[in-house]
Parts: sequence; structure tokens; C-alpha cells
Amino acid sequence: MSLTITRPAVRNPGQDRGGAAAIGARPTLEVVGLKKSFGTVEVLKSVSLQVAKSEMVFVLGRSGSGKSTMLRCCNRLEEPNSGDILLEGEKITGRGVNLDRLRRRIGMVFQSFNLYPHLDARGNVTLALRKVLKLSRDEADARAITALTRVGLADKAANYPSQLSGGQQQRVAIARAIALEPAVMLFDEPTSALDPELVGDVLGVMRELKQDGMTMLVVSHEMAFAREAADRVVFMADGEIVEEGPPEELFGNPQHERTRAFLARYSQ
Repeated sequence: MSLTITRPAVRNPGQDRGGAAAIGARPTLEVVGLKKSFGTVEVLKSVSLQVAKSEMVFVLGRSGSGKSTMLRCCNRLEEPNSGDILLEGEKITGRGVNLDRLRRRIGMVFQSFNLYPHLDARGNVTLALRKVLKLSRDEADARAITALTRVGLADKAANYPSQLSGGQQQRVAIARAIALEPAVMLFDEPTSALDPELVGDVLGVMRELKQDGMTMLVVSHEMAFAREAADRVVFMADGEIVEEGPPEELFGNPQHERTRAFLARYSQ
């Protein structure tokens, strides 16, 4: 059975929720006709998506819908079979792309924290600053403390991952990404590995990043947070975007039956 795609008119993120994008402005991140297969399994079926400057876009969908694969393609952790990805108007797919430079511009936070256990919080943040950006120790330390302060962990700079809670480790991972001053941040289920009482701290940091104007593409099942904070919500199923729109419309009056079924399942 073919999948009917419903795409309500997308609200400009500069309206209602404080986004900074102007009408007609070039998107910060643009995905065009992205396709990806693993063997004979088609995971992404010509996905197209735009994220405007300072916009927070949430991507929802069941496991296997292709949402995390799309994120990983945006950071070139997975290679798409076809289609284009543009960052601030620059094509970042295909051969000849400097991946180190790309990953400075596209920060990514994963479900797992991926911190180095032998480095303290500051060391985990400064590593890329010194190895990739070639900053001096003093410059890297200063930027790391600034980033850790933004996530509320300046007082934990000397703590090792084993001395931090899961929520604190995830906030260090966020600090590591934002210290590189990326153009866009990708979040792949950033709270799914956390105990429920630790989720709020991570969401609080994401809320503050949005208020600071960070452009974000988020894969998550944090429905209440998406309803409150997102500029736009995208629902994916079977490797396609089924429906997208402002959260008040997608949550309040979804147009596609598959969207309604998904939301009903998670509201139980």
C-alpha cells in the first residue's frame, strides 16, 4: 500500500515562538531527496527537510522509521545512497568533503554519552578543541569552562565520567559539542538512556540553547517537551516524512491516520 504524504503549510519559525529566521531566508540545514539502504532494506525513501536558523525541529516516529539514520547521514556518520545535504547553502555530501571541518559545524549528541573515561569533564571538552581546532591549552580550557558553565557543570570540570550521573555525563557531551561553536546541533534520543529524574536537567539545557538561538534537529520521544519547545514537529514512518507542522497543529489536529495512531499510542 502506498503511503499518502500530508504536509501542512509550515509556519515560519520567526512567528509565535521566538525563532530568528526570516521569511525566505536560506535554511541552515537542508536535506533534499535523501535515500539510504542497508542491503535490500530501504531505510530512507527520498526524504526532504529544511531547518531554518535558530529553529528547533523535532522528529518523531517509531523505531525503524529512519529518523536516526537521517541524523547520522547529516553528520556523514552514514553515507546516503543518493540525495543532497546542504549546510548554510554548501553541499556536504559526496566526495571531497573535509569531515573534520564538517563535524565542527554540525555538532551531534547521541543516546550514549561517549565520554573518555580517563579524562575529566574539562578534558573531554578540550580534546577536540586542541586536536581539531589547534587551540592552545589555555584557550581550550577557557572555552571548555564557558561551555561547561552553559550546561551548569562548571563546578564538575575536574570530575571524571565515573563520578558523574548519567544526566551530568550527557550535559558534558552537550558542552563538548557546543564548545566547537557549530552551526547546527543534532540530538539523537539524548534522554532515552537516562533515569527519569535526570531527564529534566538535559531538557533544560536544550531549552536554554534554543533561547540562545541554536539551530537544532532533535530525534526524541519527549512529547511534552516537543509540544512546548519545538518550532516544528516532523513525523516519520517507513523511511518517509508523513506529516509535519507546528506542534499545536500536529499534536492537536494531526491530518494523517498514521500520525494519529502514533500519538494515541504514546499518550496511553
